[in-house]
Amino acid sequence: MKKEAELFKILADPTRLRLAVLLAVRGETCVCELARALDAPEFRISRHLGVMRAAGMVKARRAGTWMHYQLRKPKGRLEACLQDCFKECLADHRTIKADLQRLAKSGCRPEGSKG
Repeated sequence: MKKEAELFKILADPTRLRLAVLLAVRGETCVCELARALDAPEFRISRHLGVMRAAGMVKARRAGTWMHYQLRKPKGRLEACLQDCFKECLADHRTIKADLQRLAKSGCRPEGSKG
């Protein structure tokens, strides 16, 4: 249960939960776009993504100076269920809808980004 508790501990932070939902819905996304979507400084978003990466929740890919993040493939049933929930349940939350609208309007389209 320790692994499961750690997963929930990471997702207990509202910023990290929002990031997880956006990555579940959108797929690989540049940190600059995520920062604009959450209306937060890039350094803060990068720090949260670093915590998620250290926990094995996300993986990163560098393209020049740009960092792209995506959720890792679920390691078990719980992670798969959570990722499904992010897409099917939380994507309709008003905060996430606003994040997705800002993400769609993001002018940041670094080379190699998907979306």
